[in-house]
Amino acid sequence: MTNFSKKIVGEIQIPKEITEKNIENVPTLKKEIEKVINKEITEILNIILGGSIKLGASDIHIEPKENETKLRIRLDGILQDVIVFERKIYELLNSRIKLLSGMKLNVFDRPQDGRFSVSMEKSLIEVRTSTLPAEWGESIVMRILNPKSLISLEELGLREDLLKVFKKEIKKPHGMIIVTGPTGSGKTTTLYAILKEIQNPEIKIITIEDPIEYHLEGIIQTQVDPQKGYDFANGLRAIVRQDPDVILVGEIRDLETAQIAIQAALTGHLVLSTLHTNDAAGTVARLIALGEKPVNIAPALNMAVAQRLVRKVCPKCSQLIGPTKEEQEKIERSLRNTNFKIPENLKIKKPKGCEHCNFTGYRGRIGIYEAFLVDDEMEKFILTAPSIVALKEMAQKKGMITMFQDGMIKVINGITTIEEVERVVTE
Repeated sequence: MTNFSKKIVGEIQIPKEITEKNIENVPTLKKEIEKVINKEITEILNIILGGSIKLGASDIHIEPKENETKLRIRLDGILQDVIVFERKIYELLNSRIKLLSGMKLNVFDRPQDGRFSVSMEKSLIEVRTSTLPAEWGESIVMRILNPKSLISLEELGLREDLLKVFKKEIKKPHGMIIVTGPTGSGKTTTLYAILKEIQNPEIKIITIEDPIEYHLEGIIQTQVDPQKGYDFANGLRAIVRQDPDVILVGEIRDLETAQIAIQAALTGHLVLSTLHTNDAAGTVARLIALGEKPVNIAPALNMAVAQRLVRKVCPKCSQLIGPTKEEQEKIERSLRNTNFKIPENLKIKKPKGCEHCNFTGYRGRIGIYEAFLVDDEMEKFILTAPSIVALKEMAQKKGMITMFQDGMIKVINGITTIEEVERVVTE
């Protein structure tokens, strides 16, 4: 199959002396940038990229102001200020990044997208670049696609009961599994973890993505290119003719893609995809809103999943403390209708902040999930085109633990905090 993925234009080799530097938090990254700020622009960019990758940043933001420029990095979903530098450094960085990314150097009045790769510690990391005209110059964002972000199903943060459900559902020969959530909630990571789990030489897996974020061995991956008339719908039509067993559709955005994906699920393929909805119950309503009929959705859908990412408390500086009366009530109220037993003399972890966690109290992220299965009873219910509220009530009646409840279970288990769960999801 033709692969329309864009060619990576440039490649940066991060020198060994940078990879061996003791960059453990944002202040140490700032110090290393300050050491080279008056040197060659390639050296400055190497430190910014190498240091950000070492810290596990997902994005690098370069934001010009009138007389200075701010550098920020996104760690565990939260932006952190790194350093402010002079305007002339920004202009040199802008040219260097555009050149590497295959962008037009003389275009400043419209957005541009590009990509390049970073070779570091024997691994190749892709960087997606975006520029946007702003008041004082172009805002630059570099998205770091580190293959180390690809994790197994066991590492996602699924509860033991939900992990068993996942493992059973992904082995089914046909039907549809849809993962929902906003941008940056880890949907792609979950889908890739599923692919890694089911991949074997006896089945053919094809993905259609926008863009291809990570490359997986033994899987055919193709990237949409709307400018050439290659979108999700006609790409998916071509994929079905390639005799696949499993199809991954990066995102269902329109009725045509939804219809082809659902038909594929009904005719002997396992289809994995994502949708932008607030919760698992919103999956059916979203497909209906796109124009698909409940009579097609009900038999095709196997499982709908919703997820968010919460930060994990730092293992080095967090403290175990008894919850306040208000916190205890909140935990008890949220888990009232579940089988989960709240321990007596409960203690929960409180973040403090240290060098290990960039003084935030948190280090790393984990998923919180909700999922419902479509059995015979649920299939009949979907045929009535229920409201999101009604579908959620039905799913909970059948045992679904909501994302908020899953978060509270992770609070009890000392993984995250109530504040962090409330930051990403409502009760």
